[in-house]
Amino acid sequence: MALLQRLLLLFLLILAHPFLRCWIASGSVNEEGQKEEEFSEELLLKPLPDRKVLALFHFQSSAPPSTSNGRHHHLFPKAISQLVQKFRVKEMELSFTQGRWNYESWGGFDPIPSSNAKPPGVELWAVFDVPQHQIDASWKNLTHTLSGLFCASINFLESSTTYSAPKWSFPPASGNLRYGTLPREAVCTENLTPWLKLLPCRDKAGIAMLLDRPSIYKGFYHSQRLHLTSTGSGSKVTDLGIILEQTLTVVLQPTSRRGSIAHSSEKHMQPSWSLSSIFGKQVSGGCVLAKSSNVYLLFDRGLVTELKHLHKENEKSAENGLTSENFWTNPSFELSANPDNIFIEEKSLHSKSSSVLYKFQVEKYSESEPFDLGLIWKIPVVWLCQQAPLHASRFLMGNGNERGAIAISLKSTLLGEGFMGANSNDERCELRVNVFQVVPWYIKVYFHSLQVFVDQQPKTVADIIEKIHVSPSKDKVSPGVMEVVLKLPCRVNSAALTIEFDKGFLHIDEYPPDANQGFDIPSAIISFPNFHANMVFLKDDSLNKSPLLSNFQGNSPVMSYTEVLLVPLTTPDFSMPYNVITITCTVFALYFGSLLNVLRRRVAEEERFLKDKAAKKTGRLPLLLSKLSAKLRGRQWEPHSPPASSSFVNSKLVFKVVLVAVLAVCWRYYFS
Repeated sequence: MALLQRLLLLFLLILAHPFLRCWIASGSVNEEGQKEEEFSEELLLKPLPDRKVLALFHFQSSAPPSTSNGRHHHLFPKAISQLVQKFRVKEMELSFTQGRWNYESWGGFDPIPSSNAKPPGVELWAVFDVPQHQIDASWKNLTHTLSGLFCASINFLESSTTYSAPKWSFPPASGNLRYGTLPREAVCTENLTPWLKLLPCRDKAGIAMLLDRPSIYKGFYHSQRLHLTSTGSGSKVTDLGIILEQTLTVVLQPTSRRGSIAHSSEKHMQPSWSLSSIFGKQVSGGCVLAKSSNVYLLFDRGLVTELKHLHKENEKSAENGLTSENFWTNPSFELSANPDNIFIEEKSLHSKSSSVLYKFQVEKYSESEPFDLGLIWKIPVVWLCQQAPLHASRFLMGNGNERGAIAISLKSTLLGEGFMGANSNDERCELRVNVFQVVPWYIKVYFHSLQVFVDQQPKTVADIIEKIHVSPSKDKVSPGVMEVVLKLPCRVNSAALTIEFDKGFLHIDEYPPDANQGFDIPSAIISFPNFHANMVFLKDDSLNKSPLLSNFQGNSPVMSYTEVLLVPLTTPDFSMPYNVITITCTVFALYFGSLLNVLRRRVAEEERFLKDKAAKKTGRLPLLLSKLSAKLRGRQWEPHSPPASSSFVNSKLVFKVVLVAVLAVCWRYYFS
């Protein structure tokens, strides 16, 4: 009977599973008319011109204000909710990055690099909803909490020498903003595992199943990002709504599949790939708790333009133009799965072409029929990604361990005319560039030495710099901060900024373990306030439900990060204290060892011990004869020890002296 009841209960659970899933992930309105928590997962795949593939994992969890749930959550991670409530965080972003984004090959003008391309190491910025005098204390507590939560050295940012307070050059400009970076922080699975634990299904189900550790960390670029925004400003805990956005950006090199056709030996043939070949896994359905699970394949504007150009001779294609139907049947490539929807981007002001987006719904797949998207190229395709108006790079000048200079170079990407339109020929047309740079306190920057060059010609600072804010560094207190707004002509080919500095001296306790490697200067941030990267697709109800595509439609500022500079400072010889300590300890050990040996030796006891030992070695018959002889002579019998021991000791001493003398003579003869 009990077995029958269990079977009946199991049967009812199987029947109620679809309804239970819809009820959990509905994200609709509860009985009291309040919005429920939601979770969505998405994956964007994008082929890159240099035979690589970009994979952007996007997870979003939202916890709206609720008076019924209180401090309890169904889908939203409780650790993040407590962090926001404890330190009154209004907005925060944390990123762990390994590698550097290649702006020349992977693009710099679309929303993906503007939001997900981060500097190497750890970057953290936060906006607090607290009074001005409590910001620094909240920042320090926040760094310690994040350090324990993500198993990283974020607590090093608590020192006032490692963080700054940007005024207006950093995009989330606010008086309650704090910004800090750790360029040398290593990124490993210890940081990824806590990041995955914030997901409702972790990496056990849904799109997160593709996050195979070896596949991710062997890529050319890897950046995991966490961005949260709290809505509402009430004093109560339940008045705050939180939106948590987790993204993982990976650039991988796919191995060419054997199914490539005809042109596999050509130089520009793109490698064919699939999810199983890149990540080693397939997707067996979406996460049960997710409201939506979608996979997107994006062809950017440059690729679409090149594909249209290759098939320009096709009359049908030329007559009908670019539509969802004829682009799906494009003979240049082949998809292993049929897309559920195809979206075409609306033409923007800064580009004449449009992107194409393929949408695949993961919910309809299962373990018996897993989802494995594959892209097979049939002909060679060469294209370029859209870049920012100016390509930024930074380097050091000078030599020696005393002085030097920092140079920021801006080179035109030959796209400025297309960006600015017809106004680019006007002499009054201006291109504004924001530069934000933080320099450690031991780099003594002379801000009065700032020089500006436009098209390799020196210019006066007042003519080029529209606005500047400088915060000089203080020794062991705060770093140096420079915020500059450049006003350049639209037809500029190149521009450069140089600033001189002196190298300071550190106390021996302030040097890191790898001091001879050098000291890092964090990446500078270059932003273009007149340009915004967005991708607006044709209006559709399904697009409004996608958090990833909603972010693409927003006007995110175009920005890029420069290289991390490595500055060698005057470093003491750390081996000299070790040598002094070792030789001093050796001398003291020899001296005090010999002294204690002499002081504790007792000569009389040693002689008595030797006599007793000799007497024991002597036979009983000789001992009786010696006693009898002494009695007949009328003398007292005294046991005499043989002089062999003393002679043996003297012979050892003589041998040592002779050996040392011979070695000294040989040593002197050899070096003479």
